[in-house]
Amino acid sequence: MSVQKMMRVPRKMVGGRIPFFTCSKVFSGFSRRSFHESPLARSTYEEEKVLVDEIKQKLTPDDIERCNKLRNIGISAHIDSGKTTFTERVLYYTKRIKAIHEVRGRDNVGAKMDSMDLEREKGITIQSAATYCSWDKEGKNYHFNLIDTPGHIDFTIEVERALRVLDGAVLVVCAVSGVQSQTVTVDRQMRRYNVPRVTFINKMDRMGSDPFRAIEQLNSKLKIPAAAVQIPIGSESSLSGVVDLINRVAIYNKGDNGEIIEKGPVPENLKPLMEEKRQLLIETLADVDDEMAEMFLEEKEPTTQQIKDAIRRSTIARSFTPVLMGSALANTGIQPVLDAIVDYLPNPSEVLNTALDVSNNEAKVNLVPAVQQPFVGLAFKLEEGKYGQLTYVRVYQGRLRKGNYITNVKTGKKVKVARLVRMHSSEMEDVDEVGSGEICATFGIDCASGDTFTDGSVQYSMSSMYVPDAVVSLSITPNSKDASNFSKALNRFQKEDPTFRVKFDPESKETIISGMGELHLEIYVERMRREYNVDCVTGKPQVSYRESITIPADFDYTHKKQSGGAGQYGRVIGTLSPVDDITKGNIFETAIVGGRIPDKYLAACGKGFEEVCEKGPLIGHRVLDVKMLINDGAIHAVDSNELSFKTATMSAFRDAFLRAQPVIMEPIMNVSVTSPNEFQGNVIGLLNKLQAVIQDTENGHDEFTLKAECALSTMFGFATSLRASTQGKGEFSLEFSHYAPTAPHVQKELISEFQKKQAKK
Repeated sequence: MSVQKMMRVPRKMVGGRIPFFTCSKVFSGFSRRSFHESPLARSTYEEEKVLVDEIKQKLTPDDIERCNKLRNIGISAHIDSGKTTFTERVLYYTKRIKAIHEVRGRDNVGAKMDSMDLEREKGITIQSAATYCSWDKEGKNYHFNLIDTPGHIDFTIEVERALRVLDGAVLVVCAVSGVQSQTVTVDRQMRRYNVPRVTFINKMDRMGSDPFRAIEQLNSKLKIPAAAVQIPIGSESSLSGVVDLINRVAIYNKGDNGEIIEKGPVPENLKPLMEEKRQLLIETLADVDDEMAEMFLEEKEPTTQQIKDAIRRSTIARSFTPVLMGSALANTGIQPVLDAIVDYLPNPSEVLNTALDVSNNEAKVNLVPAVQQPFVGLAFKLEEGKYGQLTYVRVYQGRLRKGNYITNVKTGKKVKVARLVRMHSSEMEDVDEVGSGEICATFGIDCASGDTFTDGSVQYSMSSMYVPDAVVSLSITPNSKDASNFSKALNRFQKEDPTFRVKFDPESKETIISGMGELHLEIYVERMRREYNVDCVTGKPQVSYRESITIPADFDYTHKKQSGGAGQYGRVIGTLSPVDDITKGNIFETAIVGGRIPDKYLAACGKGFEEVCEKGPLIGHRVLDVKMLINDGAIHAVDSNELSFKTATMSAFRDAFLRAQPVIMEPIMNVSVTSPNEFQGNVIGLLNKLQAVIQDTENGHDEFTLKAECALSTMFGFATSLRASTQGKGEFSLEFSHYAPTAPHVQKELISEFQKKQAKK
């Protein structure tokens, strides 16, 4: 039989099951694998696995047993997908809390993991919160370190820092809305830090829920092979449980809060769907797992254990995600997710973690999660507590003990661990020791987020997290009596949040704060009022523009200054040109022949380039994607010095920049708007007024999602307009996409406004 004919074999039902050998997608896996998983990604993981296996050889039986029972996981999702509600159920079923409370503080308590008053009032997670809990599975007790992260794009740094130190994640997806804008962002972050995930489709009790549409979106939008390991029993308000496809058994939640699990036979009407989706699960696994593919081609039906093993291998390899489903609010389907965390997500010994040996030319070192190894830990989050600065630490190697002295690799400072705690949201539990693979917190350590600590016997530095650029700024002025607390608040917030930036503008005499969005800055202004009693007056939000050039321009600039004694002299010759590869940023290069400019002066030129790029010639904003090449110049035997060449470089840059057809670049945002279907015309009209470019529209059962690109400068006040246009039922999210040139008339206005301000000084 030809391959083409094999691919057209119809599915046949035999005794309620689809025989394994009549599968309709015998060879489809080879094309799908190349679509979802590049050969480079696959080879990278295979190289990782070899190294992980080598590291495992260095572990003692006690290390292996300890790691096997440990999982470091995060809960991530688009805003309002129900991840905090999901986390609340996890804590309840693992007996970490005694009662379930809801988000938004509707019961005057609020979700355990939303410990800030603002979080409970607004019903959103603002800071990632850490806890730990235990789960019993098949007579074994497993220890989970759990981090609940924000879903709002403005607080994306909280997701970044959590994923940086986690070994696995649960991706929560709404059964009604499916894959949304922040789901795509979280997926990108998971890939950045090589974090495998299981997926939980939540809100299955909602009208319009469609888990299989959501799974299709996981495949098509996130480009990761995904298949259900469960199907629902009942739909929408009649949801009563789930069917376990692997074991062919029905699972029901009983008791007041779904704490009792009952298993039974699969309802007859669901058996055909169960067999169809089970077969699809096996086919998808055959696409991404070599052992399953071999069985597939040999027409062998895999056992239950072989299916589980294939899911575990391919999940850890980040080439597949198993999909579970249920409703956190209806207390349905949560316990099987806890089992899946144990079965499919890696323990600390199955993840490759590397550091750079600062004492050996930053050679790469693979860390070993053994307690007898030298201690290496990463400070990934700072928080101001009532007892001082609380520093969250992930221990990658060795152990951390109360009373130990540890060294900050970046600063060289040695500090004593006076107190060691495990966190349970805002509560603390003192411990004397934590081993490798664990997450803990400590007091009294002065450091920055991303610093590496060791026991002093090694100088290993771990890479920090990705910190995106700020896109929104506003001026902020405290009441004069609050100046001291104002400074304290700004210093604290900057240490805690790398995306929150503060600068003082000497020209306007104003303090400028910058962040990821209007909500981001609003939250900090409100926190100043609540936590520091500082009332502030804020200016209008301002766009963080960038300046760039479009054509090359040569320069030959001589800086001369005589003042009676030794003067200043520096001449630089070269070219200023645009950078084609936007990932490289600004570039400074030299190509001096014959030592016409000594190296120490060239270093000063580099500093001048960096400084002038911070404040461009057009409107005083940062310069983007410009390359400066100095290939000739001249010195004076007496008058030349570093300052002369730094000044010459800055002046040459400004002169050439204005001759290189300069442009002002503005941030373009990805906009996602979700609203009831009856307001679709209003929303489209609203976006058209803002000159947004509509990219895609998805129509659901009772609501639609519209995706567009729009200049950030037009989006201020959009929340108010959207509320008015949708009777308060619409919601939207913004995420930075790229920089693009402003319209010529906008550029003229911005330059004119800047020049007027300069003339007044």
